[in-house]
Amino acid sequence: MDKFVIKGGRKLSGEVKVSGAKNASLALMPAALLADGESTLTNTPVLNDVYSMIKLLSQLGVEIKFDNHVLNINASNITNQIAPYELVKKMRASVYVLGPLLTRFGFAKVSLPGGCAWGPRPINLHLEGMKKLGAEISLEEGYIIAKAKKLTGAKINFDVPSVGATGNVLMAASLAKGTTLINNAAMEPEITNLIQYLNKMGARISGINSSILEIEGVDNLYGAEVETICDRIEAGTLLIAGAITKGKIKVFGADYLHLYSVLAKLEDAGCKLHINKEFIEVDASNISIKSIDVTTNVFPGFPTDMQAQWMALMTLADGVSIIQDTIYLDRFGHAPEMLRLGADISVHENRATVKGVKKLMGAKVMSTDLRASASLVLAGLAAESTTEVLRVYHLDRGYEKMEVKLKTLGADIERVTGSEF
Repeated sequence: MDKFVIKGGRKLSGEVKVSGAKNASLALMPAALLADGESTLTNTPVLNDVYSMIKLLSQLGVEIKFDNHVLNINASNITNQIAPYELVKKMRASVYVLGPLLTRFGFAKVSLPGGCAWGPRPINLHLEGMKKLGAEISLEEGYIIAKAKKLTGAKINFDVPSVGATGNVLMAASLAKGTTLINNAAMEPEITNLIQYLNKMGARISGINSSILEIEGVDNLYGAEVETICDRIEAGTLLIAGAITKGKIKVFGADYLHLYSVLAKLEDAGCKLHINKEFIEVDASNISIKSIDVTTNVFPGFPTDMQAQWMALMTLADGVSIIQDTIYLDRFGHAPEMLRLGADISVHENRATVKGVKKLMGAKVMSTDLRASASLVLAGLAAESTTEVLRVYHLDRGYEKMEVKLKTLGADIERVTGSEF
C-alpha cells in the first residue's frame, strides 16, 4: 500500500498539462458496447479506474488495446451480459454497462455497484429510466436483472439532474425504438463528451449542452473515434495547489468554461488569473487568501468533486468560510484528517465552518476517498515540516501521476511503497 511523503512549504511554479477526464472515460468506454465494430478513444488517462473498466469490459468479451493514452475497443463479439460483483464492486461507474447491454442484447445482469466509501448514492434514477423505456427490472442476490425484447422511447423526467442516470439512459435510448425525451438532464461536460461520441457512432441526439435531450432511436451504431476531454477536476486541483502554496503556475489543456465556477471563486479569494484557450495561470505569490463561502451544485455550479480541495485552501485563508455540499450530504471525511494538520474546522450535517489559521503543521493523515486524498495532499504541500498521506490508492483512481506533476512544479513529494505504515 503506497503513501506520499510531502515536505511542505515550497511555492509551486512552472507549467503542467492536464490528463484526460476520468469521469468522461468511464462513460465513453461502456458506450463502445453499443457498436458492432472498433472504437478509438484518444487522450484516455492512465488510471486505476480505467484499468478496472478494462477488466470489466474484457470479462464481457470486448477486445481492448491500451497504449500511449489511446484505447482501441472492439465490441463485435460480446460473449456474455453479466457484470460480476468481483469487478463492479471496485467502482460505481460500472453500472454504466447496464444501458448498453440491455438495449443491444435485451438482457443485462449487473452487480449493484461499489466505489467510494462515503454516502448513500442510490441508482434508483438509472433503474427508473430503464423501466420507462420498457425494461423489466428485478433485484436478486445483489444483482440488477434487466430484460426487454426491445426498448421503446419514452418521456423521462429526472427529479434531480443525475450525471450517471443521464448517461445510462442516453446510451439505452440510442438503440430504442422511437423517440426519447429526457427532461432535467445533467449538463456536465462529461455528458457532452458522451453525446459527441454517440452521435459520431450514428446516434441521433439533439439538445447538447442543455437540460432537455431528445434521442431518436436508430437500428445500429458503429465504431467511431472520439477525444476524451481534459479533466476539469484535476485542473482545479492543480490550480488550488498553486494557490495554497502561494505560487504561480500555468495549467495547460483544460477548458476554462468547464471550470468557470471554480475560477470565479479563486478570483474572489484574491488570486490573480490569466485565462486563454491554451492555459489557465494562477498567481497567488503576493496575496493573502480571503475566506470565501462555497455551496456545491450541479454543473455549471461549483463541483462537489472540488469541495474537499477548496476546504484545504480555506484552512489557511483570512477569516471564516462556510462550505455546503448540496449534492452529497456526508462528504466531509477529509475534515477530521485536516484537524490533525492544525486546521480549525467544524462540521454539522452537510455544512462545514472553516476558520483560517496562520499555519498548518505536518502529520500522518489517512485518505478516505478520491477527492479527500487530493485535499490532504494540497494541505500537506502548504504545511510546515513533513506530511504523510496514507492510502493514496484512492488518489490513483482519479489522478494520473499526480506526484510526478507536482514535482515538475517544484513540490517535494515522494511515493513510498510498502505493505504497512
